[in-house]
This record gives sequence, structure tokens and C-alpha cells, in this order.
Amino acid sequence: MSQATMTHETMTHETMTHETTAPAPVRRDSHQQHPIKLYLVVWGWLFVLSTGSYLVDYFHLHGYLRWGLILTFMILKAGLIVAVFMHMAWERLALAYAILVPPILVLVFVGIMAAESEYTFFTRLFTSAGS
Repeated sequence: MSQATMTHETMTHETMTHETTAPAPVRRDSHQQHPIKLYLVVWGWLFVLSTGSYLVDYFHLHGYLRWGLILTFMILKAGLIVAVFMHMAWERLALAYAILVPPILVLVFVGIMAAESEYTFFTRLFTSAGS
């Protein structure tokens, strides 16, 4: 058997094997569908978190505990909605950072401003008491 015949037979065998085991072409107009169980679980969690938020008012909690719980429930619910219903959980990391980092930075700056406002409040208190 010559080199050319052997190569031709090998190529024919590979081509035939490839043609018979090739997967069906993917349609470009189809979109990814998530299982309904995922949405039901998220709706369940949203219901539980909303119930917790309602119970904060029902039990007449006050002060930092009240606001801490309300903000925690709010952030958790918003995170679930953004991750699943806005499909951010399946986006590229760069896009997720572009959407998530600015609000986090705003919260950091608000915290810095809140800390600074307490400083200026006490400064004014002590300077006005001394005069």
C-alpha cells in the first residue's frame, strides 16, 4: 500500500466518522431557557424575605435593629431580582462589575460622609460651648 493510498483511506475514514457523529447544527434564533424550578425557588425566597420585612413592622421593632433588618431584606431581594430576573448571574464578569461596583462605591462614600458628619457635629458642639 502506498503512502498516498493510506492517507486517502485514513482521510476517508476520518471524514466518514466525523460526518456520522457530528452534532446537529445549533439554531441561532433560539434562546437559553432556565428551568421553571429556578424561578419558583426565587419567588419562594422573595416571599420569605418580604414576610420578614413585614414582620419587622408587625413586631414594632425600632431603632438600628429595624433599619438594619429592613435594609438587609431590601438588599437581598434586590440581589435576587437582579441576579435571576435580570439575568446578571449569567452575564460576563466585566458587565456585572460595571453594574454592581458603582452602587457599592456610592454606599461606601455615603458611609464616609455619615462618619464625617458626626465629626463636624461634635466639632460644632464643642466650639459653640466654649464661646
